[in-house]
Amino acid sequence: MPEVRFPKRYTIVILTFICTAVCYIERVGFSIAYTIAADAAGVSQSSKGTILSTFYYGYACSQVPGGWAAQKIGGRRVLLLSFVLWSLTCALVPLDPSRVLTLVLARLLVGVAQGFIFPSIHTVLAQWVPPHERSRSVSLTTSGMYMGAAAGMLLLPSLVKFRGPQSVFLAEAALGAMWSALWFKYASDPPRSEHPKAAAAGFGENLLPIKGNQKLKVENGGSSSKTAKIPWKRILVNLPVWAIVVNNFTFHYALYVLMNWLPTYFEQGLQLSLQEMGSSKMMPYFNMFVFSNIGGWVADYLITRKVMSVTWTRKFLNTLGFLVASIALIALPMFRTSTGAVFCSSVALGFLALGRAGFAVNHMDIAPRYAGIVMGVSNTAGTLAGIVGVELTGQLLEAAKVADYDISSAESWRPVFIIPGFLCILSSIVFILFSTGERIFD
Repeated sequence: MPEVRFPKRYTIVILTFICTAVCYIERVGFSIAYTIAADAAGVSQSSKGTILSTFYYGYACSQVPGGWAAQKIGGRRVLLLSFVLWSLTCALVPLDPSRVLTLVLARLLVGVAQGFIFPSIHTVLAQWVPPHERSRSVSLTTSGMYMGAAAGMLLLPSLVKFRGPQSVFLAEAALGAMWSALWFKYASDPPRSEHPKAAAAGFGENLLPIKGNQKLKVENGGSSSKTAKIPWKRILVNLPVWAIVVNNFTFHYALYVLMNWLPTYFEQGLQLSLQEMGSSKMMPYFNMFVFSNIGGWVADYLITRKVMSVTWTRKFLNTLGFLVASIALIALPMFRTSTGAVFCSSVALGFLALGRAGFAVNHMDIAPRYAGIVMGVSNTAGTLAGIVGVELTGQLLEAAKVADYDISSAESWRPVFIIPGFLCILSSIVFILFSTGERIFD
């Protein structure tokens, strides 16, 4: 009986899923631990917003360099170095709200290190995963973010309660070290990476729709990914790239505002205790995990069965996800119970995750050879959304207090959720008008 081998690309996808889960355990963990420590120390909402947003300044600075580094020295190596760096930082830095400079520098360093991760992942997946598996592979990988966030929301408040905020940092560092060991042992470069087609698009190159004037170049072999000149100007002025950028900005604006401020909304806006909410507080992120994978499987089904073209599959799922999310976000402050708030935030984040089967896979459709570069450019916009959204939320809540609104009132939180709601509507229109599923960059 022949031996059944587990395909190596599946191992790579599973490891990248675990990678994103651990990264988001770290992000949610810091938000929970710092919020509790800062509230106990009497830190203002605007100051909290500044510290919570510091991570994204470092994260923004390393997105494009991360794509360039992954392109030049390999996503596998860059991914390992990034994990080791942020894990060491978490292990060594004390969580003390009074040591503002230390926290700022630590969060900047963690942000820089994690900024290399997603461009590297997209470079690795573009090499390993054939086009007809990309939607579900990218969806599974990115759904690790939501599973990590769900696990963090479920488990870490209790860890803080029994072991203190510093224990969260140590737990995150341990998880980072364990993943690094797994990646070092089991990850490898693709066996055909020296072949132009494999480097450009993985196996199954012929399933990608290619514009006619580019087909001849690909069939003749093109140029090696190791020596190809990166078309920076074409990337930066390309409208389909900007459609991805705009939607990445909106997705992360909504995600980072909810991720960083939901603990405060539950604790102070609704006067609830995170510890007493039980498993319900993890539902928004668990919903993201489920809907992200549904979106990936639906997208691959529509494409492989030729129900829709790649272009219209991306447009359909992106628009559906963002429009439903916009309704839920705008409605969120109207619900003043834990059940209503959890339901609305779950619908909003779930359908945003569904929309990732549109814009978030589109990097590999239009630029498989430069997927890490395009991901770096678009994720820079997503990171700027984190800086703007997280800090702006703190300012909005402080402004509400100046206007004599209590932080527990719906009026204080309405602009916090309406802004991403309207951004979702605008972004879906941009994606319908300018996106494509055809390969643009050879």
